[in-house]
Amino acid sequence: MNTQKKFFAILLTASALFVGLQSNAQSIEKSKLRFGIGIDGLLPVGSLTNTTNFGLGITPRLQYGISDRFALTFTSGIYHFFPKDVLIQYGSQSYKARYDLDVIPVKVGFKAFVTSNIYVGAEGGIGFQVDNGGGDTKFLGSGGIGYASKKWDVGVRYENIPGNGYRNGIIGLRLAYGFGL
Repeated sequence: MNTQKKFFAILLTASALFVGLQSNAQSIEKSKLRFGIGIDGLLPVGSLTNTTNFGLGITPRLQYGISDRFALTFTSGIYHFFPKDVLIQYGSQSYKARYDLDVIPVKVGFKAFVTSNIYVGAEGGIGFQVDNGGGDTKFLGSGGIGYASKKWDVGVRYENIPGNGYRNGIIGLRLAYGFGL
């Protein structure tokens, strides 16, 4: 990843963490369910940059408070990646190809609050590829940090999507609106 992209990712992370700092209320309650719907900006890293430019996602998340500082999460939704034109050499002929990539993530994880609003989290699960006939599944593992208030959740994560000998991953920025159930 070049220096400009790293700087941009750090800037987005810092901005996301300080959005809405005026709220001091605890964002998680013991034995309570919360539901949030998020919009994700997805920046491919590793081998995924060879075939995709960027991605967008919609991620509903259910959260259950185990304590006032720890929650279990269940996240699903869809990731859509916008493809690049890829030049394929076959003998003396060259062909343009586009590899569509749409993934349905199904992940479980946790959030551990280090302050009343700042958390670290991790998730693991499976991604079901639904384009080009589907059928391919990938393990998904992610870790990240975020800021959550009573209504808003802003987080940045790195998500690893290994498979077929390639190192694929994404840096995701999630902005979500949530409410108690």
